[in-house]
Amino acid sequence: MKKHLFPLFLLLLGVNAHAQQDFFAIVGKDTQSITFNDFRIIDAANGTSGEKIFSAGSPAKVFSQTRKGIVAEDKNTYNNSQAITLAALAYESSNNNLVYMPMFSSNIYILNPQTKEITLIENNTARVTSCDINSHITRMATGYNGNIYAVNNAGTQFLEISKKDGQYVVNDLGIIKDDSSNGKNSFTAMDTGFGGDMIADSDNNFYVFSASGNVFKVITKDLKAKFVGKIAGIPDNYSVNGSAVNAQGKVVIASAKGGALYEVDLTTLQAKQLPGEQGLHIYDLASKYFVNDKATASNNFANIDIYPTKVDEHYINIHTTKNIKGNIQLNIFDMSGKNVMTQNLTVKDNSSDERVYLKGLLSGAYMVNITNESGKAIFNKKILVTK
Repeated sequence: MKKHLFPLFLLLLGVNAHAQQDFFAIVGKDTQSITFNDFRIIDAANGTSGEKIFSAGSPAKVFSQTRKGIVAEDKNTYNNSQAITLAALAYESSNNNLVYMPMFSSNIYILNPQTKEITLIENNTARVTSCDINSHITRMATGYNGNIYAVNNAGTQFLEISKKDGQYVVNDLGIIKDDSSNGKNSFTAMDTGFGGDMIADSDNNFYVFSASGNVFKVITKDLKAKFVGKIAGIPDNYSVNGSAVNAQGKVVIASAKGGALYEVDLTTLQAKQLPGEQGLHIYDLASKYFVNDKATASNNFANIDIYPTKVDEHYINIHTTKNIKGNIQLNIFDMSGKNVMTQNLTVKDNSSDERVYLKGLLSGAYMVNITNESGKAIFNKKILVTK
């Protein structure tokens, strides 16, 4: 199970355009065991707490997707939306929801932070039993394709949670095995690979940060976990229980033991302590960012941008400033790389905004690519179409 991660909730990532390093988190009570306290927003730039979104004492309105109605839950079990053993969290940016699972339960919950309504996804795909720590879901993240992914301690279940025709669907993608080069640093062993959290990259692969501080890269196409290294610069007894990516592409980690937050460079695995609160028991972190995001890395063009990136009204605006004039071409690709839309535009002024309607695009993640007259790419950015 999430080793040492027993105080539970961390916080969720905020969607503030000016404070883009905010995270969502599951935060726990100050106890030696996992005891859920609240979902909270944390400003990862200065390590301080923000709004408490939903807590152990909040009234819970739970809608069952299977039973198509409101259900009453037994609060004295591990199988409810406010169970004390919450330890896996992801941010569903397409709908601005929080997705989470109790450690000792197969139930998946979708929390709307605004309305506080909760959708229960009952499924037979996740095989979690309270007495088997190998089966406990302790790592969860949003993939670059917009789906939610979760992995149990032993890597024997790699779950994909997607949405089809308005319903959440759960699939088991298989067993994650150790790469042959891992040696004693096994992804599937308790001391070296259990617990922690995970993040995604722009190729829809994942990095798992185990509670011990070991980092593994999970290649989704062959379901192999390759040992990357161990985080340096954190205390010897630091239990890594939450991880998420900030706006700069750095990883922020947090501990269920109440330690400080650290920023980790994924290239060197060197950690740097962040300022702010040090007494929070954080069990999982979630954000909307990805490591090695090509869209972010290539957007060093201060003269062009698009907005909004969360599209719910069937259009985006192309904003240009100085040095952008003449003919440009906008291409939109889905996450499989298929070109689903092309439009030619003419920029007449040094500073202008052009509205482009997205015709026929289904809900999901897309990449917007803009090229100049010579065909050179001058802009790339990811958008999420929600309606």
